[in-house]
Amino acid sequence: MNSDVSLILTVIGAVVALFFLLYLLPVNLWFTAQLSNVRISLLNLVLMRLRKVSPALVTNAMITSTKAGLRINTNDIETHYLAGGNVNKVIKALISADKANIPLDFKLATAIDLAGRDVFDAVQLSVNPQVINTPPVAAVAKDGIQLIAKARVTVRANINQLVGGAGEETILARVGEGIVTTIGSSANHKEVLENPDRISKTVLSKGLDSGTAFEILSIDIADIDIGENVGAKLQTDQAEADLKVANARAEERRAMAVANEQEMKAKAQEAKAKVIEAEAQVPLAMAEAFRNGNLGVMDYYKMQNIQADTDMRSSISNPKGNEKNKS
Repeated sequence: MNSDVSLILTVIGAVVALFFLLYLLPVNLWFTAQLSNVRISLLNLVLMRLRKVSPALVTNAMITSTKAGLRINTNDIETHYLAGGNVNKVIKALISADKANIPLDFKLATAIDLAGRDVFDAVQLSVNPQVINTPPVAAVAKDGIQLIAKARVTVRANINQLVGGAGEETILARVGEGIVTTIGSSANHKEVLENPDRISKTVLSKGLDSGTAFEILSIDIADIDIGENVGAKLQTDQAEADLKVANARAEERRAMAVANEQEMKAKAQEAKAKVIEAEAQVPLAMAEAFRNGNLGVMDYYKMQNIQADTDMRSSISNPKGNEKNKS
């Protein structure tokens, strides 16, 4: 009985050891690599297991690159894999670039991949240019007419500028700036409508793709619409502003006139008060004159007769004022 149990345990141990040995020694991968003329030692495949690198991934990448005529060693592939790169996309990008005669080496491809860009899509974009539609860009010509333009920008990837180069947003911003500058420098909007290619030529001459991850092939004006008459609107707004300023100044002058009028009335009232005050001093002066003997009774009567005669003449010359006094 003990011998049977020992036999079973021995068989199980042998099977486990065999599977473990086959796991550590990927003989099938080594044999496939040898058939594909890829020189990878069995020891190297075992070390890949210990370094936590997928031997199947590295072997398949080496087979694919070798069949495509590329010269890549396993150390470079392992390094890129351990750095977190996408080995398959890098190999596919290198093969596509090689077939399309695009200068791209393994170092640059891995740098692009580790920078977060899809290197295979970048190669495809370099082979097949992409069309970017700009949003509507509004600009005003010198005659005050607003134009709204839409452009189609044809670009292809600039492989050497993918690492550190600006993206589509920068291209769109620069093209929009060029459209605004071109329309704004036009004498009138009719010139732009007659020759829309003038915008394309001006924008292309500025070298807008410098420092970006793209190369601009062409800029085509897809549509130009006439917007508002901004010049007339600004003139209207200015006229309204001038009118408000003029009204404010007129109101200021009116307020000053009213203030002066009130001041003059106050001065007149002050003068009347002084006259009344002076008239109040007359009886006192006359009494003082009587006491001092400087004024006699006959002199006083004469003065009263003169005053009465003056009042009569005033009433005759101004009958209306007399009627008002009676009423």
